[in-house]
Amino acid sequence: MHIVLRLIPKKYLIGAILALVGLFLVMTIGIISTITGGFESESTDDVTVVDSGIGAGTANVSAEVMKYEPLLKKYASKHGLDESYVPIMMSLMMQESGGKGSDPMQSSESYCGSVGCISSPELSIDKGVLHFKSVLEKANYDIKLTLQSYNFGGGFINFVMGNGGHYTKELAIEFSQQQYQKVKHTGNYHCVRPEMVPYQACYGDALYVDAVLKYFTGTIGENGKPVVGAASGSKTGVKSIDAGKTLIGKTVYVFGGGRSQADIKSGRFDCSSFVRWAFEQAGINVGPLTGVTTDTLKNMGQPVKVKDMKPGDVVFFDTYKIDGHVGIYVGDNKFIGCQTSSGVAIAPMSKGTYFGDKFNGRVRRF
Repeated sequence: MHIVLRLIPKKYLIGAILALVGLFLVMTIGIISTITGGFESESTDDVTVVDSGIGAGTANVSAEVMKYEPLLKKYASKHGLDESYVPIMMSLMMQESGGKGSDPMQSSESYCGSVGCISSPELSIDKGVLHFKSVLEKANYDIKLTLQSYNFGGGFINFVMGNGGHYTKELAIEFSQQQYQKVKHTGNYHCVRPEMVPYQACYGDALYVDAVLKYFTGTIGENGKPVVGAASGSKTGVKSIDAGKTLIGKTVYVFGGGRSQADIKSGRFDCSSFVRWAFEQAGINVGPLTGVTTDTLKNMGQPVKVKDMKPGDVVFFDTYKIDGHVGIYVGDNKFIGCQTSSGVAIAPMSKGTYFGDKFNGRVRRF
């Protein structure tokens, strides 16, 4: 081998060495690009908020409703309705039928003027999405007005437009009262909610908006319109932090507490009920009052990398079990939560602290 190398002219030998080095560099760059490209494909980007839609809402519904998500998307596309409205329509379907029966969106009456004329779930969804879009446009994209009008009928939109132009619960009750006086002689109407009996608001469901939104995680402003950028982990997140701070020094930790109005009034919370309460004050529904747990919260919203955490993001800790504790990140390696020893308080989660060592890296953005 040594003899062979001596027979090769130096200039060719040097050229060959340089070519081998170049080939090695090209292969190395290719490998690095492949690896980093793989990392990028797994990254969690912020949710894109579509101005014409409702943004980054999440439907917390049954498996029966969830199976209709593809059809809802199909007919949203067919009728020119932004796909971001699908979660709110899934929540509506959950309230209407729980996804059961041949008319899961209860579209018969709006489609043909009588109950029972639809016997196909797909036709129900086709006509239900079309009707939802029509009501949404007439309601000037006021989500709450749209939902209540889906229950009451289009006359409620005209009533609201003549009384301030925006949905309120008081207007829903007043409209129900007026319409009931017109039809109660028929004997075909009765209050679906006992709490409406004293008001004689027995036409339709005056509390329909709340009934639907209990299945929806997202932010709707006081004017009934979506809060653009609600999933950014900043505006509404900061509101939930501010709300939480008002309870510091005024609460006690009770395992299973915070799931009744009496508990809330008395300042009895556990970690997950506190998080639910704080986000509710910011206009975000993250689940029913009696059913929220760390296990229900950990799958809501969008996953966020630890390095991308922002104030208002929800953080989880492995304490007595995996994801046994939850709180709201406030920045500077601290979070606000309802702790066993202190009630609602701000606690450190930096390395070397109790919660820092228990932090499991799970972060969700509602």
